[in-house]
Amino acid sequence: MDARRYRMVVTSRTDYVRTGALVDEQLRHWLAQPPKRYDVDAFAEGRNEIARGVTLDHDSVTGVTGAYGRWRLRETAPGGTWQTTVVTRQITDGPTWVQLDVEHLPDDAQAAPVPAKTPRLAKHLLEALDAHDGLADVTAMPQVVEAEDVEAVIDELCDADRRLPVVMATTPYDVDFDDWLERTVDPVVRPLVGLAILYVLTPGAESVFNRTLEHHRVYNGGIRTYLPGVDPAWPADGQRHRVMSRRLLAENPRLAARILNQLPQGLATRLPLPDALDSLPLMRTRARDGIGGSQQERLRDENDALHEILEEAAREQRVRADEIRDLKRELRQAESNETQVVVDYDEQYKELHRAKAQVRELQRELLRLGAAEQAYAAVDPLVDAPASFAEILERIGGMRRVHFSGRRKYTLELDDQAYGSSWVRMAWDALLALQDFAEAVASGKANSDFKRWCADAPEGAHVISPRKVVRDESKSVKANSDWSRARTFPVPRRVHPDGELFMGAHLRIGGGNTIAPRLHYYDGACTEHGIFVGYMGPHLTNTMT
Repeated sequence: MDARRYRMVVTSRTDYVRTGALVDEQLRHWLAQPPKRYDVDAFAEGRNEIARGVTLDHDSVTGVTGAYGRWRLRETAPGGTWQTTVVTRQITDGPTWVQLDVEHLPDDAQAAPVPAKTPRLAKHLLEALDAHDGLADVTAMPQVVEAEDVEAVIDELCDADRRLPVVMATTPYDVDFDDWLERTVDPVVRPLVGLAILYVLTPGAESVFNRTLEHHRVYNGGIRTYLPGVDPAWPADGQRHRVMSRRLLAENPRLAARILNQLPQGLATRLPLPDALDSLPLMRTRARDGIGGSQQERLRDENDALHEILEEAAREQRVRADEIRDLKRELRQAESNETQVVVDYDEQYKELHRAKAQVRELQRELLRLGAAEQAYAAVDPLVDAPASFAEILERIGGMRRVHFSGRRKYTLELDDQAYGSSWVRMAWDALLALQDFAEAVASGKANSDFKRWCADAPEGAHVISPRKVVRDESKSVKANSDWSRARTFPVPRRVHPDGELFMGAHLRIGGGNTIAPRLHYYDGACTEHGIFVGYMGPHLTNTMT
Protein backbone atom coordinates (compact mmCIF):
# COMPACT_ATOMS: atom_id res chain seq x y z
CA MET A 1 0.00 0.00 0.00
CA ASP A 2 1.38 3.39 -1.03
CA ALA A 3 0.03 5.57 1.79
CA ARG A 4 0.44 9.32 1.29
CA ARG A 5 -1.93 10.70 3.91
CA TYR A 6 -1.68 10.40 7.67
CA ARG A 7 -5.05 9.60 9.26
CA MET A 8 -5.97 8.94 12.89
CA VAL A 9 -9.54 7.91 13.76
CA VAL A 10 -10.40 7.16 17.40
CA THR A 11 -13.33 7.50 19.76
CA SER A 12 -13.34 9.39 23.05
CA ARG A 13 -14.82 8.07 26.30
CA THR A 14 -15.65 11.63 27.37
CA ASP A 15 -18.66 13.55 26.08
CA TYR A 16 -18.68 15.64 22.93
CA VAL A 17 -18.37 19.05 24.63
CA ARG A 18 -15.43 18.05 26.81
CA THR A 19 -13.72 16.25 23.92
CA GLY A 20 -14.11 19.28 21.67
CA ALA A 21 -12.64 21.56 24.31
CA LEU A 22 -9.62 19.28 24.75
CA VAL A 23 -9.07 19.07 20.99
CA ASP A 24 -9.22 22.87 20.64
CA GLU A 25 -6.79 23.31 23.54
CA GLN A 26 -4.24 20.86 22.13
CA LEU A 27 -4.48 22.32 18.63
CA ARG A 28 -3.84 25.86 19.86
CA HIS A 29 -0.94 24.67 22.01
CA TRP A 30 0.60 22.81 19.04
CA LEU A 31 0.31 25.87 16.79
CA ALA A 32 1.76 28.29 19.33
CA GLN A 33 4.75 26.21 20.46
CA PRO A 34 8.04 25.63 18.60
CA PRO A 35 8.74 24.90 15.84
CA LYS A 36 5.61 26.60 14.46
CA ARG A 37 5.13 29.61 16.77
CA TYR A 38 2.06 30.82 14.89
CA ASP A 39 -0.01 33.81 16.00
CA VAL A 40 -3.03 31.87 17.29
CA ASP A 41 -4.51 35.05 18.79
CA ALA A 42 -4.97 36.39 15.26
CA PHE A 43 -7.77 33.91 14.69
CA ALA A 44 -9.59 35.08 17.80
CA GLU A 45 -9.23 38.63 16.51
CA GLY A 46 -11.04 37.80 13.26
CA ARG A 47 -8.10 36.99 10.95
CA ASN A 48 -7.65 33.48 9.56
CA GLU A 49 -4.08 34.15 8.35
CA ILE A 50 -2.04 33.29 11.46
CA ALA A 51 1.34 33.54 9.70
CA ARG A 52 2.62 34.37 6.26
CA GLY A 53 1.24 31.71 3.91
CA VAL A 54 -0.56 29.96 6.79
CA THR A 55 -4.36 30.00 7.25
CA LEU A 56 -6.56 28.50 9.95
CA ASP A 57 -10.27 27.95 9.36
CA HIS A 58 -13.03 26.57 11.57
CA ASP A 59 -16.63 25.49 11.11
CA SER A 60 -19.11 23.77 13.39
CA VAL A 61 -22.74 22.66 13.47
CA THR A 62 -24.92 21.65 16.41
CA GLY A 63 -28.36 20.18 15.76
CA VAL A 64 -30.90 17.64 16.95
CA THR A 65 -29.21 14.81 15.03
CA GLY A 66 -25.67 15.54 16.12
CA ALA A 67 -22.80 17.99 16.11
CA TYR A 68 -19.32 18.52 14.75
CA GLY A 69 -16.45 20.94 15.07
CA ARG A 70 -13.70 21.12 12.42
CA TRP A 71 -10.39 22.92 12.17
CA ARG A 72 -8.32 23.17 8.98
CA LEU A 73 -4.75 24.41 8.86
CA ARG A 74 -3.09 25.15 5.52
CA GLU A 75 0.66 25.84 5.33
CA THR A 76 2.13 26.98 2.02
CA ALA A 77 5.43 25.32 1.11
CA PRO A 78 7.54 25.01 -2.06
CA GLY A 79 5.69 22.72 -4.48
CA GLY A 80 2.42 22.60 -2.62
CA THR A 81 0.43 23.07 0.57
CA TRP A 82 0.35 21.00 3.75
CA GLN A 83 -3.20 20.60 5.04
CA THR A 84 -4.05 19.44 8.58
CA THR A 85 -7.69 18.76 9.47
CA VAL A 86 -9.03 17.95 12.94
CA VAL A 87 -12.66 16.89 13.42
CA THR A 88 -14.69 16.22 16.55
CA ARG A 89 -17.96 14.54 15.67
CA GLN A 90 -20.97 12.95 17.36
CA ILE A 91 -24.32 11.83 16.03
CA THR A 92 -27.36 11.17 18.23
CA ASP A 93 -26.67 8.52 20.91
CA GLY A 94 -23.40 7.62 19.20
CA PRO A 95 -19.78 7.80 20.33
CA THR A 96 -17.65 10.93 20.06
CA TRP A 97 -15.24 10.54 17.16
CA VAL A 98 -11.95 12.38 16.69
CA GLN A 99 -10.26 12.42 13.29
CA LEU A 100 -6.87 13.91 12.41
CA ASP A 101 -5.72 14.08 8.78
CA VAL A 102 -2.44 15.43 7.36
CA GLU A 103 -1.86 15.52 3.61
CA HIS A 104 0.18 17.29 0.98
CA LEU A 105 -1.63 19.14 -1.83
CA PRO A 106 0.75 19.62 -4.80
CA ASP A 107 0.61 22.84 -6.79
CA ASP A 108 0.68 20.72 -9.95
CA ALA A 109 -2.38 18.45 -10.13
CA GLN A 110 -0.28 15.85 -12.00
CA ALA A 111 2.49 15.76 -9.41
CA ALA A 112 2.60 13.07 -6.75
CA PRO A 113 1.95 14.31 -3.20
CA VAL A 114 4.70 14.08 -0.61
CA PRO A 115 4.03 11.32 1.99
CA ALA A 116 2.88 12.73 5.31
CA LYS A 117 4.73 11.97 8.53
CA THR A 118 3.11 11.42 11.90
CA PRO A 119 2.41 14.88 13.36
CA ARG A 120 3.26 15.83 16.94
CA LEU A 121 -0.37 16.85 17.30
CA ALA A 122 -1.38 13.16 17.25
CA LYS A 123 0.71 12.51 20.37
CA HIS A 124 -0.70 15.61 22.11
CA LEU A 125 -4.28 14.55 21.37
CA LEU A 126 -3.82 10.98 22.61
CA GLU A 127 -2.16 12.20 25.80
CA ALA A 128 -5.09 14.51 26.50
CA LEU A 129 -7.98 12.31 25.38
CA ASP A 130 -9.27 9.06 26.82
CA ALA A 131 -9.11 7.57 23.33
CA HIS A 132 -10.01 4.04 22.39
CA ASP A 133 -10.73 1.74 19.45
CA GLY A 134 -13.35 -0.87 20.31
CA LEU A 135 -12.29 -2.44 23.61
CA ALA A 136 -8.69 -1.19 23.39
CA ASP A 137 -7.12 2.04 24.63
CA VAL A 138 -5.21 4.01 22.01
CA THR A 139 -2.13 5.60 23.57
CA ALA A 140 0.88 7.56 22.38
CA MET A 141 3.36 5.18 24.05
CA PRO A 142 3.34 1.36 24.15
CA GLN A 143 1.33 -0.11 27.02
CA VAL A 144 3.13 -2.73 29.11
CA VAL A 145 1.18 -6.00 29.32
CA GLU A 146 1.60 -8.09 32.48
CA ALA A 147 0.58 -11.75 32.77
CA GLU A 148 -2.74 -10.86 34.39
CA ASP A 149 -3.57 -8.52 31.47
CA VAL A 150 -3.20 -11.15 28.73
CA GLU A 151 -6.81 -12.33 28.76
CA ALA A 152 -8.12 -8.78 28.29
CA VAL A 153 -5.60 -8.14 25.50
CA ILE A 154 -6.72 -11.30 23.68
CA ASP A 155 -10.32 -10.08 23.94
CA GLU A 156 -9.17 -6.87 22.25
CA LEU A 157 -7.41 -8.82 19.50
CA CYS A 158 -10.62 -10.75 18.78
CA ASP A 159 -12.93 -7.72 19.20
CA ALA A 160 -15.12 -7.41 16.12
CA ASP A 161 -15.35 -3.61 16.59
CA ARG A 162 -11.59 -3.04 16.40
CA ARG A 163 -10.50 -0.98 13.38
CA LEU A 164 -6.82 -0.40 14.15
CA PRO A 165 -4.06 -3.02 13.98
CA VAL A 166 -2.44 -4.14 17.24
CA VAL A 167 1.36 -3.95 17.26
CA MET A 168 2.70 -6.36 19.89
CA ALA A 169 6.37 -6.14 20.89
CA THR A 170 8.39 -8.62 22.94
CA THR A 171 11.76 -8.58 24.69
CA PRO A 172 14.77 -10.76 23.84
CA TYR A 173 15.52 -13.39 26.48
CA ASP A 174 19.01 -12.05 27.18
CA VAL A 175 18.42 -8.28 27.61
CA ASP A 176 16.95 -5.98 30.24
CA PHE A 177 13.23 -5.32 29.64
CA ASP A 178 13.24 -1.59 30.45
CA ASP A 179 16.40 -0.97 28.43
CA TRP A 180 15.01 -2.76 25.36
CA LEU A 181 11.70 -0.91 25.67
CA GLU A 182 13.38 2.50 25.89
CA ARG A 183 16.17 2.04 23.36
CA THR A 184 14.53 -0.19 20.73
CA VAL A 185 10.75 -0.47 20.98
CA ASP A 186 9.86 3.18 21.72
CA PRO A 187 11.82 4.64 18.76
CA VAL A 188 10.66 2.06 16.25
CA VAL A 189 6.95 2.44 17.05
CA ARG A 190 7.02 6.25 17.32
CA PRO A 191 5.68 6.74 13.75
CA LEU A 192 2.70 4.52 14.65
CA VAL A 193 1.14 6.99 17.08
CA GLY A 194 -2.57 7.11 16.31
CA LEU A 195 -2.27 4.42 13.63
CA ALA A 196 -2.10 1.33 15.84
CA ILE A 197 -2.72 0.00 19.34
CA LEU A 198 0.73 -0.38 20.89
CA TYR A 199 1.66 -3.11 23.38
CA VAL A 200 4.82 -4.66 24.77
CA LEU A 201 4.69 -8.02 26.56
CA THR A 202 6.68 -8.56 29.74
CA PRO A 203 8.58 -11.89 29.78
CA GLY A 204 5.94 -13.37 32.09
CA ALA A 205 3.09 -12.17 29.91
CA GLU A 206 4.82 -13.43 26.77
CA SER A 207 4.76 -17.06 27.91
CA VAL A 208 1.07 -16.82 28.89
CA PHE A 209 0.19 -15.07 25.62
CA ASN A 210 1.93 -17.69 23.47
CA ARG A 211 0.40 -20.60 25.34
CA THR A 212 -3.04 -19.13 24.76
CA LEU A 213 -2.52 -18.09 21.13
CA GLU A 214 -0.59 -21.05 19.81
CA HIS A 215 -1.17 -20.09 16.17
CA HIS A 216 -0.35 -16.38 16.59
CA ARG A 217 2.81 -16.38 18.72
CA VAL A 218 5.43 -13.66 19.03
CA TYR A 219 8.60 -13.97 21.11
CA ASN A 220 12.29 -13.19 21.74
CA GLY A 221 12.33 -9.55 20.67
CA GLY A 222 10.04 -9.93 17.68
CA ILE A 223 7.18 -7.53 16.89
CA ARG A 224 3.93 -8.76 15.39
CA THR A 225 1.19 -6.70 13.73
CA TYR A 226 -2.27 -8.17 14.32
CA LEU A 227 -4.86 -7.07 11.79
CA PRO A 228 -8.53 -6.70 12.78
CA GLY A 229 -10.50 -9.94 12.92
CA VAL A 230 -8.06 -12.30 14.65
CA ASP A 231 -9.34 -15.89 14.72
CA PRO A 232 -7.35 -17.74 17.41
CA ALA A 233 -8.86 -21.13 16.52
CA TRP A 234 -7.77 -21.07 12.89
CA PRO A 235 -4.11 -21.95 12.26
CA ALA A 236 -4.13 -20.46 8.76
CA ASP A 237 -5.24 -17.09 10.15
CA GLY A 238 -1.78 -16.65 11.63
CA GLN A 239 -0.44 -16.07 8.13
CA ARG A 240 -2.27 -12.72 7.92
CA HIS A 241 -0.40 -11.16 10.82
CA ARG A 242 3.14 -10.07 10.00
CA VAL A 243 6.12 -10.76 12.26
CA MET A 244 9.27 -8.61 12.38
CA SER A 245 12.37 -10.32 13.69
CA ARG A 246 14.64 -9.13 16.47
CA ARG A 247 17.54 -9.21 14.04
CA LEU A 248 16.12 -6.50 11.77
CA LEU A 249 15.21 -4.34 14.78
CA ALA A 250 18.74 -4.54 16.14
CA GLU A 251 20.66 -4.22 12.87
CA ASN A 252 18.63 -1.58 11.04
CA PRO A 253 16.11 0.18 13.29
CA ARG A 254 15.34 2.90 10.71
CA LEU A 255 14.42 0.34 8.08
CA ALA A 256 12.43 -1.60 10.70
CA ALA A 257 10.47 1.52 11.65
CA ARG A 258 9.72 2.29 8.00
CA ILE A 259 8.54 -1.26 7.26
CA LEU A 260 6.52 -1.44 10.47
CA ASN A 261 4.77 1.83 9.62
CA GLN A 262 3.71 0.89 6.09
CA LEU A 263 0.87 -1.49 6.92
CA PRO A 264 -0.89 0.57 9.65
CA GLN A 265 -0.62 3.78 7.63
CA GLY A 266 -1.92 2.05 4.52
CA LEU A 267 -4.83 0.56 6.45
CA ALA A 268 -5.68 3.93 7.99
CA THR A 269 -6.10 5.59 4.60
CA ARG A 270 -7.78 2.62 2.88
CA LEU A 271 -10.30 1.80 5.61
CA PRO A 272 -13.65 3.52 4.95
CA LEU A 273 -14.49 6.24 7.46
CA PRO A 274 -17.28 5.60 9.97
CA ASP A 275 -20.61 6.93 8.72
CA ALA A 276 -20.56 9.73 11.30
CA LEU A 277 -17.33 11.15 9.82
CA ASP A 278 -18.00 10.28 6.19
CA SER A 279 -21.23 12.29 6.22
CA LEU A 280 -19.58 15.68 6.90
CA PRO A 281 -20.01 18.34 4.20
CA LEU A 282 -17.04 19.86 2.41
CA MET A 283 -15.51 22.73 4.32
CA ARG A 284 -16.08 26.16 2.84
CA THR A 285 -13.70 28.98 3.60
CA ARG A 286 -15.47 32.30 4.12
CA ALA A 287 -13.95 35.71 4.51
CA ARG A 288 -13.46 36.57 8.19
CA ASP A 289 -14.96 39.68 9.73
CA GLY A 290 -12.90 42.73 9.01
CA ILE A 291 -11.55 41.44 5.71
CA GLY A 292 -12.81 42.70 2.38
CA GLY A 293 -14.56 45.92 3.34
CA SER A 294 -15.92 46.80 -0.10
CA GLN A 295 -18.62 44.95 -2.02
CA GLN A 296 -16.11 44.11 -4.76
CA GLU A 297 -13.67 42.59 -2.29
CA ARG A 298 -16.42 40.53 -0.64
CA LEU A 299 -17.53 39.21 -4.03
CA ARG A 300 -13.91 38.33 -4.85
CA ASP A 301 -13.60 36.47 -1.57
CA GLU A 302 -16.84 34.59 -2.25
CA ASN A 303 -15.65 33.71 -5.75
CA ASP A 304 -12.31 32.45 -4.42
CA ALA A 305 -14.14 30.38 -1.83
CA LEU A 306 -16.36 28.84 -4.52
CA HIS A 307 -13.34 27.92 -6.65
CA GLU A 308 -11.74 26.40 -3.57
CA ILE A 309 -14.81 24.24 -2.94
CA LEU A 310 -14.82 23.01 -6.55
CA GLU A 311 -11.09 22.26 -6.48
CA GLU A 312 -11.38 20.41 -3.18
CA ALA A 313 -14.36 18.39 -4.43
CA ALA A 314 -12.47 17.43 -7.59
CA ARG A 315 -9.38 16.47 -5.61
CA GLU A 316 -11.47 14.43 -3.16
CA GLN A 317 -13.13 12.69 -6.10
CA ARG A 318 -9.72 11.73 -7.54
CA VAL A 319 -8.57 10.44 -4.16
CA ARG A 320 -11.73 8.35 -3.72
CA ALA A 321 -11.37 6.93 -7.24
CA ASP A 322 -7.80 5.88 -6.51
CA GLU A 323 -8.85 4.33 -3.19
CA ILE A 324 -11.72 2.41 -4.82
CA ARG A 325 -9.40 1.07 -7.52
CA ASP A 326 -6.84 -0.06 -4.94
CA LEU A 327 -9.53 -1.60 -2.73
CA LYS A 328 -10.96 -3.59 -5.64
CA ARG A 329 -7.51 -4.94 -6.47
CA GLU A 330 -6.85 -5.86 -2.83
CA LEU A 331 -10.31 -7.45 -2.53
CA ARG A 332 -9.71 -9.67 -5.57
CA GLN A 333 -6.37 -10.77 -4.13
CA ALA A 334 -7.89 -11.38 -0.69
CA GLU A 335 -10.72 -13.47 -2.16
CA SER A 336 -8.22 -15.54 -4.12
CA ASN A 337 -6.04 -16.05 -1.04
CA GLU A 338 -8.98 -16.98 1.20
CA THR A 339 -10.29 -19.52 -1.29
CA GLN A 340 -6.87 -21.18 -1.51
CA VAL A 341 -6.46 -21.20 2.27
CA VAL A 342 -9.87 -22.82 2.77
CA VAL A 343 -9.07 -25.48 0.18
CA ASP A 344 -5.75 -26.14 1.93
CA TYR A 345 -7.55 -26.33 5.27
CA ASP A 346 -9.98 -28.88 3.85
CA GLU A 347 -7.11 -31.05 2.64
CA GLN A 348 -5.37 -30.81 6.02
CA TYR A 349 -8.56 -31.87 7.78
CA LYS A 350 -8.83 -34.91 5.52
CA GLU A 351 -5.26 -35.84 6.41
CA LEU A 352 -6.06 -35.41 10.11
CA HIS A 353 -9.03 -37.78 9.82
CA ARG A 354 -6.94 -40.37 8.04
CA ALA A 355 -4.37 -40.15 10.82
CA LYS A 356 -7.09 -40.48 13.46
CA ALA A 357 -8.47 -43.54 11.67
CA GLN A 358 -5.06 -45.19 11.81
CA VAL A 359 -4.72 -44.41 15.53
CA ARG A 360 -8.16 -45.81 16.33
CA GLU A 361 -7.45 -48.93 14.34
CA LEU A 362 -4.32 -49.47 16.41
CA GLN A 363 -6.33 -48.88 19.59
CA ARG A 364 -8.85 -51.52 18.56
CA GLU A 365 -6.05 -53.97 17.86
CA LEU A 366 -4.65 -53.33 21.34
CA LEU A 367 -8.06 -53.88 22.88
CA ARG A 368 -8.50 -57.14 21.02
CA LEU A 369 -5.10 -58.26 22.27
CA GLY A 370 -6.05 -57.32 25.83
CA ALA A 371 -3.16 -54.88 26.10
CA ALA A 372 -5.25 -51.87 27.13
CA GLU A 373 -8.60 -50.87 28.53
CA GLN A 374 -10.39 -47.61 27.88
CA ALA A 375 -13.17 -45.83 29.72
CA TYR A 376 -14.85 -44.92 26.46
CA ALA A 377 -15.98 -47.34 23.79
CA ALA A 378 -14.24 -46.48 20.56
CA VAL A 379 -17.10 -45.52 18.26
CA ASP A 380 -15.22 -44.59 15.13
CA PRO A 381 -16.76 -41.47 13.57
CA LEU A 382 -15.12 -42.34 10.25
CA VAL A 383 -17.08 -45.56 9.94
CA ASP A 384 -20.43 -44.79 8.30
CA ALA A 385 -19.99 -41.07 9.06
CA PRO A 386 -22.65 -38.66 7.72
CA ALA A 387 -22.05 -37.47 4.19
CA SER A 388 -24.27 -34.38 4.37
CA PHE A 389 -25.87 -31.97 6.81
CA ALA A 390 -29.24 -33.51 5.96
CA GLU A 391 -27.92 -36.81 7.27
CA ILE A 392 -26.52 -35.10 10.38
CA LEU A 393 -30.00 -33.76 11.19
CA GLU A 394 -31.40 -37.28 10.94
CA ARG A 395 -28.75 -38.71 13.25
CA ILE A 396 -29.03 -36.05 15.97
CA GLY A 397 -32.38 -37.59 16.86
CA GLY A 398 -30.54 -40.71 18.00
CA MET A 399 -28.35 -38.86 20.50
CA ARG A 400 -29.45 -39.13 24.12
CA ARG A 401 -28.24 -35.81 25.46
CA VAL A 402 -27.80 -33.57 22.40
CA HIS A 403 -30.98 -32.15 20.88
CA PHE A 404 -31.54 -29.97 17.82
CA SER A 405 -34.15 -27.22 18.36
CA GLY A 406 -33.31 -24.90 15.48
CA ARG A 407 -34.64 -24.41 11.98
CA ARG A 408 -33.58 -27.16 9.60
CA LYS A 409 -33.54 -24.94 6.51
CA TYR A 410 -30.45 -22.99 7.64
CA THR A 411 -28.56 -26.22 8.23
CA LEU A 412 -29.63 -27.70 4.89
CA GLU A 413 -28.35 -24.54 3.13
CA LEU A 414 -24.82 -25.64 4.03
CA ASP A 415 -25.11 -28.66 1.73
CA ASP A 416 -25.37 -26.27 -1.24
CA GLN A 417 -22.35 -24.16 -0.34
CA ALA A 418 -18.75 -24.55 -1.44
CA TYR A 419 -16.13 -26.18 0.77
CA GLY A 420 -18.87 -28.26 2.44
CA SER A 421 -17.03 -31.58 2.45
CA SER A 422 -14.91 -30.77 5.52
CA TRP A 423 -17.73 -28.83 7.18
CA VAL A 424 -19.84 -31.98 7.46
CA ARG A 425 -17.05 -33.92 9.14
CA MET A 426 -16.21 -31.05 11.49
CA ALA A 427 -19.85 -30.55 12.49
CA TRP A 428 -20.24 -34.28 13.17
CA ASP A 429 -17.05 -34.30 15.25
CA ALA A 430 -18.39 -31.36 17.27
CA LEU A 431 -21.72 -33.10 17.94
CA LEU A 432 -19.98 -36.32 19.04
CA ALA A 433 -17.79 -34.26 21.38
CA LEU A 434 -20.85 -32.48 22.83
CA GLN A 435 -22.52 -35.87 23.36
CA ASP A 436 -19.49 -37.32 25.18
CA PHE A 437 -19.25 -34.18 27.31
CA ALA A 438 -22.93 -34.31 28.28
CA GLU A 439 -22.65 -38.00 29.16
CA ALA A 440 -19.60 -37.32 31.32
CA VAL A 441 -21.37 -34.51 33.19
CA ALA A 442 -24.46 -36.65 33.75
CA SER A 443 -22.35 -39.50 35.16
CA GLY A 444 -20.37 -37.18 37.43
CA LYS A 445 -17.11 -37.63 35.51
CA ALA A 446 -16.87 -33.97 34.46
CA ASN A 447 -17.66 -30.73 36.26
CA SER A 448 -16.41 -28.09 33.81
CA ASP A 449 -17.75 -26.37 30.71
CA PHE A 450 -17.34 -27.74 27.19
CA LYS A 451 -14.27 -25.67 26.30
CA ARG A 452 -12.31 -26.88 29.32
CA TRP A 453 -13.53 -30.44 28.70
CA CYS A 454 -12.07 -30.37 25.18
CA ALA A 455 -8.74 -29.19 26.59
CA ASP A 456 -8.53 -31.95 29.20
CA ALA A 457 -10.84 -34.82 28.19
CA PRO A 458 -10.20 -38.46 29.18
CA GLU A 459 -8.37 -40.70 26.73
CA GLY A 460 -10.71 -41.98 24.03
CA ALA A 461 -13.35 -39.25 24.31
CA HIS A 462 -14.40 -37.31 21.26
CA VAL A 463 -13.11 -33.73 21.37
CA ILE A 464 -12.57 -30.75 19.11
CA SER A 465 -9.92 -28.05 19.39
CA PRO A 466 -10.69 -25.77 22.38
CA ARG A 467 -9.87 -22.84 20.08
CA LYS A 468 -13.03 -23.60 18.14
CA VAL A 469 -15.18 -23.18 21.25
CA VAL A 470 -16.41 -19.65 22.05
CA ARG A 471 -18.07 -19.37 25.44
CA ASP A 472 -20.13 -16.27 24.63
CA GLU A 473 -20.69 -13.53 22.08
CA SER A 474 -18.88 -10.20 22.24
CA LYS A 475 -20.31 -7.19 24.06
CA SER A 476 -21.00 -5.45 20.74
CA VAL A 477 -23.14 -8.36 19.53
CA LYS A 478 -25.11 -8.60 22.79
CA ALA A 479 -25.66 -4.83 22.85
CA ASN A 480 -27.18 -4.85 19.34
CA SER A 481 -30.84 -5.86 19.69
CA ASP A 482 -31.11 -7.24 16.13
CA TRP A 483 -27.97 -9.36 16.46
CA SER A 484 -28.93 -10.54 19.94
CA ARG A 485 -32.38 -11.51 18.72
CA ALA A 486 -30.87 -13.44 15.81
CA ARG A 487 -29.02 -15.58 18.38
CA THR A 488 -32.13 -16.37 20.44
CA PHE A 489 -33.38 -19.86 19.58
CA PRO A 490 -36.28 -22.10 20.64
CA VAL A 491 -36.07 -24.59 23.50
CA PRO A 492 -38.80 -26.64 25.23
CA ARG A 493 -40.71 -24.73 27.91
CA ARG A 494 -39.46 -27.23 30.47
CA VAL A 495 -36.00 -25.78 29.79
CA HIS A 496 -37.13 -22.15 29.91
CA PRO A 497 -40.65 -20.72 30.43
CA ASP A 498 -40.29 -18.35 27.47
CA GLY A 499 -39.69 -21.25 25.10
CA GLU A 500 -36.47 -19.63 23.84
CA LEU A 501 -32.95 -18.72 25.01
CA PHE A 502 -30.10 -16.48 23.92
CA MET A 503 -27.33 -18.86 22.86
CA GLY A 504 -24.08 -16.92 22.85
CA ALA A 505 -21.94 -20.05 23.18
CA HIS A 506 -20.96 -21.33 19.75
CA LEU A 507 -18.51 -23.48 17.82
CA ARG A 508 -16.56 -22.55 14.73
CA ILE A 509 -17.13 -25.12 12.02
CA GLY A 510 -14.28 -24.97 9.54
CA GLY A 511 -11.60 -22.37 9.02
CA GLY A 512 -11.99 -18.69 8.25
CA ASN A 513 -13.71 -15.79 9.92
CA THR A 514 -16.99 -15.07 8.17
CA ILE A 515 -17.36 -17.75 5.50
CA ALA A 516 -17.34 -20.70 7.89
CA PRO A 517 -20.56 -21.92 9.57
CA ARG A 518 -21.36 -21.66 13.26
CA LEU A 519 -23.09 -24.00 15.71
CA HIS A 520 -24.85 -22.16 18.57
CA TYR A 521 -25.82 -24.18 21.62
CA TYR A 522 -27.22 -24.03 25.15
CA ASP A 523 -25.20 -25.99 27.69
CA GLY A 524 -27.69 -27.62 30.04
CA ALA A 525 -25.50 -30.64 30.60
CA CYS A 526 -25.31 -29.98 34.36
CA THR A 527 -29.11 -30.41 34.57
CA GLU A 528 -31.40 -33.07 33.20
CA HIS A 529 -31.96 -30.97 30.08
CA GLY A 530 -28.82 -31.91 28.15
CA ILE A 531 -27.41 -29.77 25.34
CA PHE A 532 -29.65 -27.95 22.85
CA VAL A 533 -28.28 -26.95 19.46
CA GLY A 534 -30.36 -23.94 18.49
CA TYR A 535 -28.58 -23.12 15.26
CA MET A 536 -26.28 -24.81 12.78
CA GLY A 537 -25.85 -22.78 9.64
CA PRO A 538 -24.07 -19.86 7.93
CA HIS A 539 -22.28 -17.28 10.08
CA LEU A 540 -24.81 -14.93 11.66
CA THR A 541 -24.55 -11.16 11.18
CA ASN A 542 -22.04 -9.15 13.20
CA THR A 543 -19.64 -6.25 12.58
CA MET A 544 -17.36 -8.41 10.44
CA THR A 545 -20.13 -9.73 8.17
